[in-house]
Amino acid sequence: MTSHQPSAISHLEGRGLPLRGHDIDTDRIMPARFLKAVSFEGLERHVFEDDRAADPAHPFNNARYAGASILVVNANFGCGSSREHAPQGLARFGIRAIVGESYSEIFQGNATMMGLPCFTADPASIARLQAAIESDSGLTITADVASGAIAAGALRIAGALPPASRDAFLSGQWNPTVMLLDQFDQVRAVAARLPYVKGF
Repeated sequence: MTSHQPSAISHLEGRGLPLRGHDIDTDRIMPARFLKAVSFEGLERHVFEDDRAADPAHPFNNARYAGASILVVNANFGCGSSREHAPQGLARFGIRAIVGESYSEIFQGNATMMGLPCFTADPASIARLQAAIESDSGLTITADVASGAIAAGALRIAGALPPASRDAFLSGQWNPTVMLLDQFDQVRAVAARLPYVKGF
């Protein structure tokens, strides 16, 4: 049987996209009218659609940050409803990691199951990182999953991931659906033994 096991994620590198503001909720990240889609395909076109329409200077409109893969945010990012369309849209947009002060627990869990690490760091460090990216949009940011260390030019930040998320990324066991598919013969064997499954 072909293995579906996701690969380990230990190190991320890319240019940054600074998004300032606290309590940016999932309805702003992915407006509710786009939740009716039966798949996540194309969601990248609608990330921050209303915010971007209202503010031409929104960072997601800024050509300086085109191709950036590390989003840098402030406190309580991804709060509000639990829609997984929000991290799906960000990932499909090209975001491979997020560095911020804090996140909604559900948003962080949804992001983890997609292989999108959400690093935390103290507010002063986040402010310095955002300012550094705004000053030099070509700055390369690196983030180490095991240690949480984040570097951008001369800037060094002590970041962190929740231990369970960190271990899941490092072991490649961050996607429970893929892990289930990888052992689906065992799933079928268990189902065959259960009378309340066999009876249907």
